[in-house]
Amino acid sequence: MKGVEKVIDRIRRHSSDFATFTVNVIYGRETGRCARLWALFLFGLSIIYRGVVFVRFQLYKHRILRAQHLGCLVVVVGNLTVGGTGKTPVVERLAKTLHAKGRKVAILSRGYKSKKEPVYKKWIRWILHQPPVPPRVVSDGETIFFDSEVAGDEPYMLARNLPGVVVVTDKDRVKAGLFAIRKYGVDTLILDDGFQYYQLQDHLQLLLVDKTNPFGNGNLLPRGILREPISQMRRASYIFLTKSEKQPDEALVDTLEKHRPEREWIECTHRPQYLQSVFGDEQRPLNWLEGKRVGALSGIAMPESFEQFIMDLGAVEIVPFRFLDHHRFTHHELDRITREIEENDLQLLVTTEKDAVRIKPDFMPPIPFYFLRVEIHMLAGTSNFEEAVRRICFPRESADADRWKSGQTQPLFPK
Repeated sequence: MKGVEKVIDRIRRHSSDFATFTVNVIYGRETGRCARLWALFLFGLSIIYRGVVFVRFQLYKHRILRAQHLGCLVVVVGNLTVGGTGKTPVVERLAKTLHAKGRKVAILSRGYKSKKEPVYKKWIRWILHQPPVPPRVVSDGETIFFDSEVAGDEPYMLARNLPGVVVVTDKDRVKAGLFAIRKYGVDTLILDDGFQYYQLQDHLQLLLVDKTNPFGNGNLLPRGILREPISQMRRASYIFLTKSEKQPDEALVDTLEKHRPEREWIECTHRPQYLQSVFGDEQRPLNWLEGKRVGALSGIAMPESFEQFIMDLGAVEIVPFRFLDHHRFTHHELDRITREIEENDLQLLVTTEKDAVRIKPDFMPPIPFYFLRVEIHMLAGTSNFEEAVRRICFPRESADADRWKSGQTQPLFPK
């Protein structure tokens, strides 16, 4: 059995190394002949992917496939790219604001990397003509029912940070929305990561663009990080420019003005608040990092921004422990991190809040272990954000009152 376990572990490591190599090629971190050849192959696949995206968009645009109306307000928060825009804090801020203003809010997530129903159970249900499994309720606003492994990282984080807000996961967001409306009487649905989810008619689309890496290398998946062509930003009601510590370059401004001449941009940044113990409620001020040698543990799309946070807060040295986005840490990997902590004489281990929920509870590093709590902070265009919230909470006061009253929404596919 030990021999089999070693083989499985070796296969898992090689698979992880190959995935890491591919990600590094996409982000331009790998050079050399192998990287160039692999990039060329990925570019060919991205051409096929672009065609699929175009056909799907046209099917919905010309109403061959139709988006469904659920009879309540639907707000989309999403990206043109995969990962790295800091979407979860924006969803949290929006849901918290809406809840405080009296809306009954449910967040709909697909539950990426959550535990799925075994295939054999799906077959049994199909053979026996049993009803489909209902959406997974991560939180009913009062009780959290699942951990991050079952619920997924972001849904669990949102449920933990948003008392009073319902969090539901299902790949079919139409089914999840109907379920939330009927069971909990919600009047506002927030689609987490739903910019490409055409099946559900929305009222407002909030598109996030990472100011430090807005569109990657400009290619679609899998050669680049774009899910859709850049021109699709015209569908957005508002654009959030995240990580806006620096001024955008001229190329980004030109792109935004070309596709969004209304300049409805909201500049925001992800601002660290404090350090909190991964396995407890103890909190430390940010200046506790000053002068320390820190291990930076992350499984996110853009680890550089997290590591830069730590350096900016006063750490004198960083040893990065980088993994793929949404990676679930194994005991072997955590043991290796422990050894490297001792070898590098580190004084503190810091991770992201999203990664903290995936740490095994029996992990006992030899040094203090904290996650960095980050919240969204508006820098410019705050009136736009407040206008977006006002349109959702008090639609009769908006310039589009008649459209809201008659049940109409803004076009899903503007001309």
